Amino acid sequence: MLETDYDIKQMTSFKIGGNISKMYFPESVEEFVEIKEKEPDAFVAGNFSNILVSSDGFEGTVICTKKIDGIKIDGNRVLAGAGVRGTKLSKLALENELSGLEFMIAFPGSVGGEVFMNAGAHGQMIADVLSSAKVYCPELGVITLKNADMQFSYRTSICQKMPYSVLEAEFVLTPSTKDKIKQKMDENLSFRQNKQPSLTLPNCGSTFRNPEGDSAGRLLDEAGVKGLKIGGAHVWENHANFIINDGNATSLDILILMHEMYKRVKEKFNVELKPEVRYLGGKNEKEAELCKILYQK
Repeated sequence: MLETDYDIKQMTSFKIGGNISKMYFPESVEEFVEIKEKEPDAFVAGNFSNILVSSDGFEGTVICTKKIDGIKIDGNRVLAGAGVRGTKLSKLALENELSGLEFMIAFPGSVGGEVFMNAGAHGQMIADVLSSAKVYCPELGVITLKNADMQFSYRTSICQKMPYSVLEAEFVLTPSTKDKIKQKMDENLSFRQNKQPSLTLPNCGSTFRNPEGDSAGRLLDEAGVKGLKIGGAHVWENHANFIINDGNATSLDILILMHEMYKRVKEKFNVELKPEVRYLGGKNEKEAELCKILYQK
């Protein structure tokens, strides 16, 4: 399905974004391949939980995988489409007495994005449970990569180094009891409620990745950014690595705030934080300048 001049604002976790010129919603791997072959330069996204879309919109093409959402369970193996929400998959694993996806509970993202960035929390991560992933490769079409081929490391995978799009993922989980799995989920939920803003507050999760051997939150806290406000956005008072949209923030507000956070940490600690939030835009010159600094490209 193709939509033109698609208003993306309400779909993003930040509740920010203008119109996207062409937006496709394939419902199968085959449909995705057909569209990608026709639109090779299309940006691939899931449910926009970790993407800041420019308030000025995006003049290119986006393929949204949220409707590729099939799930199959065979023993302790779980096959999930890229569009399956992490929270849904975590709850389904619980119902089937399978452990390994407890960390996904209350994750706003979908499987494609979580594999793409090797998402993790509470001592668990995608790399621990992924058996293989079906990805689209421009030269070869759809290929299957084993866990060892994924080049997983902290918050990254081969899909960030190569033009690969995750379409399906197979997980191998560990049989356990519902009580044990639920206890771990409840602990994770309690931690998130105490340490991270509610999803009812428009935010994109962690703004910056943790530098090796340190915590972005600690560095930002000591750099004094908590409560810092730019336009309609501010740094959350309870954790310095989260930005909240107060209701009328623009993408430029977010990027100016990100740059100020980045600058203060660099000045105080000589550490250059790398954004965990991805950006999609291009028309706004000021945003482009800030992105060159923040994303170093």
